[in-house]
Amino acid sequence: QERLVESGGGLVQPGGSLRLSCAASVPTFSRCAMAWFRRAPGKEREFVATVSAEGGVTYYADSVKGRFTISRDNAKNTVYLQMNSLKPEDTAVYYCAARLGATRTREVDFASWGQGTQVTVSS
Repeated sequence: QERLVESGGGLVQPGGSLRLSCAASVPTFSRCAMAWFRRAPGKEREFVATVSAEGGVTYYADSVKGRFTISRDNAKNTVYLQMNSLKPEDTAVYYCAARLGATRTREVDFASWGQGTQVTVSS
């Protein structure tokens, strides 16, 4: 059974950093594109970042470009999201997602989802 478990969320001050992790119990992990999405209070879930199966291709939402970095370790079946220079508007529940094949940025293209981890940016 496929399972994605996020961790690393918490409360951080503006300008601070957090690193999210997503441990994937997915037999085909090394062939899956992985992504992070987020849902802010009162808003729809939105794309944040994605990484290709081999890790060589990444895409970011304009709102996080230059501040967030997505990476993966296929030996550990884990994907990461390093978040720097955090802003209050980054406050959201962050979700990890997986899809077999090429990278995508639309929520509907991802079949497997984690339960999410809360990130709160506040002073």
